Amino acid sequence: MYKYKVGSILLLMMVFLSSCSLVGKKKQEQQENEAALMQPSVEVVAENLSVPWSINRMNQTFYINERTGSIVKIENGKMERQPVRLEKPLAKAAEAGLLGFVLDPKFPEVQKAFAYYTYYDENKGQFNRVIVLGFGGGEWKEEKVLIDGIPSAAYHHGGRLKIGPDGKLYSTTGDATVPELAQRLDSVNGKILRMNLDGTIPTDNPFPNSYVYSYGHRNPQGLVWVDGTLYASEHGQSAHDEINRITPGANYGWPVIQGLEKRAGLETPIFQSGDETWAPSGLAATDGKLHVAALRGNEVREFDLAKGTTKSVISGLGRIRDVYVERDYLYFVSNNTDGRGNPDKNDDKLYRVLLSELK
Repeated sequence: MYKYKVGSILLLMMVFLSSCSLVGKKKQEQQENEAALMQPSVEVVAENLSVPWSINRMNQTFYINERTGSIVKIENGKMERQPVRLEKPLAKAAEAGLLGFVLDPKFPEVQKAFAYYTYYDENKGQFNRVIVLGFGGGEWKEEKVLIDGIPSAAYHHGGRLKIGPDGKLYSTTGDATVPELAQRLDSVNGKILRMNLDGTIPTDNPFPNSYVYSYGHRNPQGLVWVDGTLYASEHGQSAHDEINRITPGANYGWPVIQGLEKRAGLETPIFQSGDETWAPSGLAATDGKLHVAALRGNEVREFDLAKGTTKSVISGLGRIRDVYVERDYLYFVSNNTDGRGNPDKNDDKLYRVLLSELK
């Protein structure tokens, strides 16, 4: 009788556990299906890009630079790869190459753009520079150097270029794997730089006779303005990635503090990833929200400035390098061919999605 009861109990327990397992499996499948249904409908605009870095658009035409040294023009569904002739050979270090790219505000009347690239000099070593590119004869050519000799390394080049609402050219620079440079005002590393379009130093910069606009950055790779206020994305060390609200002349702490650490005179980010890694890159903004391209995060993240919340709105397409908002659409480029991703057929790609679908 006792054995029968034990056996019965064991049988009942097995049935119960099996039922729980089935319920759990169904619940997981339901959650996965719900997540799939919540994914927005994404459209491919262009494909077969080679490590795209920056998205520019003029009227209905896209100009996307590739880290490997080209500008891709996308117009009426057709793609034209335009060569870029540089004075120095592109460096082959990890993350290096033709990085930041932004069209002149008067383009296409003025056939010029600004670029940031990493080069190698046999006699001096590896550096970054900010230049002016001119377009003619189907190719882009380096015409003028605005800033040169920005120390470089295998990693942490920075490289994002943007023209602000004040008409100035802004550039991010990394610490070139020498963290203490970010705290030195006599170094341009680990900074956000601000300059006139001719390369001269604006008289209203926070530090006299200096390009430095803010400092204490590790590897900032995104810039955007919301109602006249500048925001920047930054790669942290071992996670602790940051979204910062930039104040002219402010010190953002690297390498003294990171994440939510605080110290007098140093700025703490408005968002940080904690132990999670986003590897945030390009930024775009609309309706009080930041849209951030995430490389290691393999997603586009949304940051609500008013609510102080963040969430993933696009995933499953691999590493995302840059984002761009115009009218009803968010555009973004994948970066799966950069040596750290797992490229699918026809990667990398330019995508678009309706902003209304980003729930």
